[in-house]
Amino acid sequence: MIDKSRINTLWFCLGTDFSIDSLPLPRKDHHDWALFHEESPKNNYKLFHEATITLFNHTATFSRHSHLPLTTQYLEGVDVLKSLRFMIPLQMKNSLRKRLAPLVYVQSDCNPPSDRDSYVHELMCHIEVDSYGECLHNRDLPQHLRNPAAMDDENFLKILAQYKFILAFENAICEDYITEKLWRPLKLGVVPVYFGSPSIVDWLPSNKSAILVSSFSHPRELAHYIKTLDTNDEEYESYLQWKLKGDISNPRLLTAMKERKWGVQDITQDNYIDIFECMVCNRVWENIRRKEKGWLPQRWEAQVNHLSCPE
Repeated sequence: MIDKSRINTLWFCLGTDFSIDSLPLPRKDHHDWALFHEESPKNNYKLFHEATITLFNHTATFSRHSHLPLTTQYLEGVDVLKSLRFMIPLQMKNSLRKRLAPLVYVQSDCNPPSDRDSYVHELMCHIEVDSYGECLHNRDLPQHLRNPAAMDDENFLKILAQYKFILAFENAICEDYITEKLWRPLKLGVVPVYFGSPSIVDWLPSNKSAILVSSFSHPRELAHYIKTLDTNDEEYESYLQWKLKGDISNPRLLTAMKERKWGVQDITQDNYIDIFECMVCNRVWENIRRKEKGWLPQRWEAQVNHLSCPE
């Protein structure tokens, strides 16, 4: 007979709810701890310390190194990147420049760990930026679009699509932490000016699809480069050729989307929480069967790179 006191005990933790006091102690050798945390350190900094993340056996995080990577959690599919649905012809964008800045910034979560507002404030000294959110606000949205819930409203997306460049700044700087800040402008046919994941080049649809803030030593230099593109149609459109041709050339991105077992905003597919729970349960049941046969159990352990953010 199986000693039921030795059957694996599972504890699932949602990272945003994690606290040290919630740990189910004492922990036994046959206990498995599973962590689901798709957010950045802003939401729970304790998890990003090695002593904490390595407590867990199974992980689902934004890192490609986790047991269930959620790196593409904000991207519905490859088709939405290729879609020209919201794309505005360059000639029309040039005519709209009479009343719009070249750059748009929309943030209402001010002063996050990445300190993005400080950078944008300095950038504004060198180039015009339309800022619709609460952070560095200088331009108003229509009244019905001012609610944060309207960020996916088609009318809001159409406003953003009029711009040539979108400041796509994450709230934290972590490897593989990529949010809608990047995917939204790519879907709209606007060039993202990206500040965030140090590994972002591994996930872009092509080698020339975004401007990386890390390539410039000062906001002044970035502003100069954007001004140059703003007055040179051929150079500007070189950042949109991948979309105009429907050519996503990044094999890592294509493979990740093809092999992904969960969907985003797709009721025909399981969501990532369901997939993670099934993955962990399958591992536990496999170990129960191994014990029945007298075999040693398999062991999984989280590594520090399952949530990797430079200090």
